Amino acid sequence: MTQVTAFAVALAIVAAAGLAAVLSHRLGERIPIPAPAVFLLGAAFASDLWPGLERVPIDHVVEIVTVALVVILFDGGMQMGWRKVRANAGPIVWIGVAGTLLTAITVALAAHLLFGLDWRIALLLGTALAPTDPAVVFSVLGRRQITGRSGVLLQGESGANDPVGIALLVVLLAGSSVSFGAVGTVISAFVLQLAVGAVAGVVGGVGLLWFMRTVTLPAAGLYSLRVLMCVMAIYALTTLAHGSGFLAVLVAGIVVGDHRAPFKVEIERFHSALASLAEIVAFVMLGLTVQLTGPHGVVEGHALWIGLALAALLAFVIRPVLVAPLLWRVDLSRGERLFVSWTGLKGAVPILLGMFILQAGVPDAHRAYEIIFVVVAFSVIVQGGSVPALARLLRVPLRPVNPRPWGMNARFETEPESLHRFFVAPGSMADGMSVAELPPGDLWVSVIIRGGRLVTVTPDTRFDVGDEVLVLADPDSVPVVSPLFARPKAPPRAADGPARPARRGRFVRSVLRRPLRRPEG
Repeated sequence: MTQVTAFAVALAIVAAAGLAAVLSHRLGERIPIPAPAVFLLGAAFASDLWPGLERVPIDHVVEIVTVALVVILFDGGMQMGWRKVRANAGPIVWIGVAGTLLTAITVALAAHLLFGLDWRIALLLGTALAPTDPAVVFSVLGRRQITGRSGVLLQGESGANDPVGIALLVVLLAGSSVSFGAVGTVISAFVLQLAVGAVAGVVGGVGLLWFMRTVTLPAAGLYSLRVLMCVMAIYALTTLAHGSGFLAVLVAGIVVGDHRAPFKVEIERFHSALASLAEIVAFVMLGLTVQLTGPHGVVEGHALWIGLALAALLAFVIRPVLVAPLLWRVDLSRGERLFVSWTGLKGAVPILLGMFILQAGVPDAHRAYEIIFVVVAFSVIVQGGSVPALARLLRVPLRPVNPRPWGMNARFETEPESLHRFFVAPGSMADGMSVAELPPGDLWVSVIIRGGRLVTVTPDTRFDVGDEVLVLADPDSVPVVSPLFARPKAPPRAADGPARPARRGRFVRSVLRRPLRRPEG
């Protein structure tokens, strides 16, 4: 075989694997198993059939998964945005930080007391298994998306606990042993990493946003590539400054998420697709670096039974017991609270942390890595497979998300500050209101999209729940128009009685119909 032929064969294999990864998200619509699980087990079996696949150097695998995780975290930050994070900052930080630390300590205690693992490897194992990954949940739901606060909490928790878990493991690996005297050093180094990462994320996000908005490029496709290169630079520079580069890219994504920028829609689509592919790459790398059979494999060694026991403890005992109290004062239904407590699925981060342990050469690191493989496989297959049925049983709010392959575009040389997009929320004042009943002023309803189809806009056209409405309005009028389409806030409870229902009579509409006045001066 010539060199050109060998390269063609390798390229064909990579193309086939990439195409399979792209099409894998269709599996969630047919079988209740997340697509990452298929690649995880498929890669593991492939490495057993072709032992040459196991010869990939662990350093290269760590670098590949690190890049994949940087892409995943930045995309997750952009999807959340500052508005969602600000509205749920307390629960997200409380669950993401306190929940991660408590989970790590509890898993470490179980690994040491029940299975006799050394304290250091047990603590590293607990830290590696603490972070969660909502991408697995979203992949198995297919074209359905979790709405309401539970979806934001799942995504925000993962965004917070991923950098926390990574920073904690890096600090623990830097220490030579576990002792009471080293606790202060570990805590200070851990806090320093998070502080530097948070500051670098804010500075990097603001700088990236300025770069996106002010520096023009000759081609539309270059805008997405520019953002990707800047994200990699933010991670690298923060890491060189001894901070958490993963936290920095997450915070940068949150900063950029809610702001307008040239070609922002294309940038978001590019990074979302890249993040989906990166998740698959991370699972494939884990599968290729694990041996299932053989004298040192997962099946014949003790890692299988330890991993299954820890996975069961995590799913049925540790996470529900630790997370449920943290959600006690959060405004969730009982079904949503149970759903969030159950769906702490493991994904790309435990894979990367397991590779860090292997790379550090810690005693018993190989068995810890195999245990991580078993726990991640159990979490993805068993817990992930139960997510759709559990969501229906607990009545978790879901909404179908159908792709929109056709678009109606209008490009502008300058930012269209007068164009605004609203969604008609259930219970909003706009529900059932006609276009003619909107408050008068500098306001024009240009497009209404209902069920993926355009609706002819006339003065008698009435809004319906779920409608996507594009409005041309003066920026000063947005604070008055926006509440019409939003879900009404719960009225405050009286001290001596139950909450009173909100009034939606003629008085409210008469106030909203008053002419909009610009502030003087």
